[in-house]
Amino acid sequence: MRRTPAQTTELAPSYTMRVHTKAVTAIAFFKDGRQIVTASKNKTLRIWDMEKRAFIGEPFQGHSDIVMSVTVSPDDGRIVSAGGDGAIIIWDVESKQMLFKPLLKHTRRVSSVCFSPDGKRLASGSWDDTVIIWDAETGAVLSTLRHNVGMVQVLCVAFSPDGLKIAAGGSQGTIRVWRTGNTKLLLKINAHDDWVENVLWLPDGQQLVSASADKMIKFWDSSNGCRIGQPCTGHTSCVTSLAISTDGLFIATTSFDKTVRLWSTQSHQQIGQALEHTTWVSCIAISSSGEVVASADFDGNLQLWSIENTLSAAFGMDYAYITHRSKVKLGQKLHAQALSDAEKVIELNPSSYLGYELKYTALRGAQHYDDALEAFIIMLSKLDDAPDPWIRHNLSTNWNDIFSQSYAINTRAIQAQLENAPLRLINTYTGHLCDRDAQINAFAESTEYKELLHSLVMHAPLQMEPIKEAVAKYFNWDKVIYDLGPVGTMVKLQKFCKVARDAGHRWAWSDTCCIDQNNNVEVQQSVNSMFIWYHHSALTIIYLSDVPSSSESGALANSTWNMRGWTVQEFLAPKIVLFYQTDWTPYLDNRSCNHKRSVAIMWELERSTGINARALVDFRPGTKDAREKLRWASNRYTTREEDIAYSLFGIFDINLPVIYGEKRQKALGRLLQEIIAHSGDITALDWVGQSSDFNSCLPADISSYKAPSCTLPSVSENEMQMSVSALRNSIMAVQSASRLYTLLKNLNAPHFTNTRLQLPCIAFPLTEVRRSAGEDGDKCFTYEVKAHGLQDLQVTTEDRLAQFSPARRTRQSFLLIRPWNRYDLGLINFADKTQSVEDWPEPGSPGYNEPTTPELRLIVRLRQPFGRLLLAQQWGGEYKRIASDNKVVAQVRDMVSVDDMMDVRMLEIL
Repeated sequence: MRRTPAQTTELAPSYTMRVHTKAVTAIAFFKDGRQIVTASKNKTLRIWDMEKRAFIGEPFQGHSDIVMSVTVSPDDGRIVSAGGDGAIIIWDVESKQMLFKPLLKHTRRVSSVCFSPDGKRLASGSWDDTVIIWDAETGAVLSTLRHNVGMVQVLCVAFSPDGLKIAAGGSQGTIRVWRTGNTKLLLKINAHDDWVENVLWLPDGQQLVSASADKMIKFWDSSNGCRIGQPCTGHTSCVTSLAISTDGLFIATTSFDKTVRLWSTQSHQQIGQALEHTTWVSCIAISSSGEVVASADFDGNLQLWSIENTLSAAFGMDYAYITHRSKVKLGQKLHAQALSDAEKVIELNPSSYLGYELKYTALRGAQHYDDALEAFIIMLSKLDDAPDPWIRHNLSTNWNDIFSQSYAINTRAIQAQLENAPLRLINTYTGHLCDRDAQINAFAESTEYKELLHSLVMHAPLQMEPIKEAVAKYFNWDKVIYDLGPVGTMVKLQKFCKVARDAGHRWAWSDTCCIDQNNNVEVQQSVNSMFIWYHHSALTIIYLSDVPSSSESGALANSTWNMRGWTVQEFLAPKIVLFYQTDWTPYLDNRSCNHKRSVAIMWELERSTGINARALVDFRPGTKDAREKLRWASNRYTTREEDIAYSLFGIFDINLPVIYGEKRQKALGRLLQEIIAHSGDITALDWVGQSSDFNSCLPADISSYKAPSCTLPSVSENEMQMSVSALRNSIMAVQSASRLYTLLKNLNAPHFTNTRLQLPCIAFPLTEVRRSAGEDGDKCFTYEVKAHGLQDLQVTTEDRLAQFSPARRTRQSFLLIRPWNRYDLGLINFADKTQSVEDWPEPGSPGYNEPTTPELRLIVRLRQPFGRLLLAQQWGGEYKRIASDNKVVAQVRDMVSVDDMMDVRMLEIL
């Protein structure tokens, strides 16, 4: 049975307790409505738990004089107090410690302090006639506002609901309003005949309410300063404090007449009877639900009043009022209170859709999605009286279609997101290892998915962008390198998952457990997709198990991690990388969000890996600069020998079968074969060491690329032009150059056929091979070699070469060859974005003055020293490369005539 208005006259406090030994000067509810903070003349603050009916911890102590004002941050994480000592203190609620030293810019007591709606600023009012706006994070002064000319005490300050304005009341009965951005004074209101003890904004920001020592409460238009309606009258002494309900429907005031009174913001009339204390009442606050009023007095007592029945009696259990209150609470994200009001709306009018719409919204806000769906379905059955045509027509007739479309769009978005995701991921919240189906099922059961589905249903037409954003956020994943030691793998994995989870990522990937090694198809896809997974990861976590927390710069370079083959792509592919030391603290205590932005760490990696910093930060996979990329891996090792090649698939953007058991030489050979065939780049033939069984032109081991590439001196443009001019004077040279240019231009690109290299080249037959004296018995042999058209040179090799000369010939033929690179023709490579047509010399320019210029420029380049290959002919007519332990540079002997270079061939090399 509901109470009648007459019954509210006997309203008594629901709870009374002594909270301080002296008068309570200020009081504030936390936004969750479960806790209250009080301030006192005894210089302390205390937090009171309403549910447990007990204090939380010890008092806050820090002021040297009376605490005059207190406020709680919007996130309930901080308390700010202001005192008669002129100090403002910002406290951390959890630790009860000052966040930094007291703020001491005011010269007299600080009577009022408040947070801006976003919690980023503070405002304080002081008896020194100033209002100061502070940065709440740093304590810095943002602006200082002077209330009046002369000695005027500022007694109260309040931010507008949008944070763009600030109001202050003073001892001369005036209210001033400034714009917070430029501190412009907008209004000066001569409001009262005595001190303005309190001023606040209504939630819509359109009105100000002031309470005064003249016993009156007045309402003001915040745009022009005009008074609205009649004052609230009834107090018989100074009004000391004022509070406004979060829905803006009523206010509460306290007075030295020992009473608490409630007032309607619409009629300005008192609601119910006065609530009584036994002494002067100093301060008041209203809970976020609007159902509890807390008041405190000069005896140090706190009284709690449950006023729901009083309000119901005043406003009536009115359908419109309860509906409005539920909507207001939804706007304030007070979902439990909004749900309670929604149930009352349903009770008052069970045939209307509106109560169920409010119930659905409240349940959805509280993330009770299954119950929300039930309320939604009931709402659909009651839509005949809905005022919105879209709701009436679309939801009532097509909601099943909307749900189906939403599900289909979600499914497509998930498939697109997971296209570049690992097949298995660790759920960092549950610790479960999930395959693709489990990942999708987890999303379908998640609050994120249900919220997205409900959001789409209520906002037709369906939009793809929010779906993509929600799916991408949910399926962020991370990567960590596998454990470098045989012990502690599980501990490391658990710690990794916790670090990833704490960083806000639900899904994580680790190659120690996220690849089913018994599933060949999964291994195949994982190895070929790993680089892409790294690249699309939200964060890559690299654990350095052998780098202690006290390490200085250089420890990363010396870590075992820096020698593993797989780690090359682990720091090249991702956009965001964090290195962790053995105790899971950031490397070098660098706590930035991305170590790729650390100059010191990238410089250390550049020195230790030989990879330039630009590539480390923004690497582009592909076969360009193949020789340089092979050098990066030349001093690394892998546990499984084939992995030294497999770990480079992503670096070169190459997709090949994974065949464990094929051994190192074949795995590396297949990779190099693909690089050459894909790009035509023959720099991969530039190595020293042993030949591979896969093909003699390829090395047996990646370490053969450790030696620097064969870099030969280039021709300056001035030398080039002088040489071209000299050659142009010889008709024979011009004709020969033209023929040679045509021959070379028509050569096919290098390629492999059944592991046999088809290599275009310029061949120089050997005319003499003679072993150097004193080399017998050594592991390697040095030979003096002569070749037709070339200067004499030496070759050192483990192979025994048949010695011969013009006087003593051999039936086996040997060739020194210059592997042909089409780039030497000076043609543009349209696949290389660094070149363009503008790079070609224009007719008449210094680099181009005759049609024969490209041909003659080629001849000049062919004069220069070149890295050669030594080939021995086999019985079937093919050739094999004779591997050398040192780079041998050859040079054409006589460049007056180019006829000796006309032996242009496509050789088949085993």
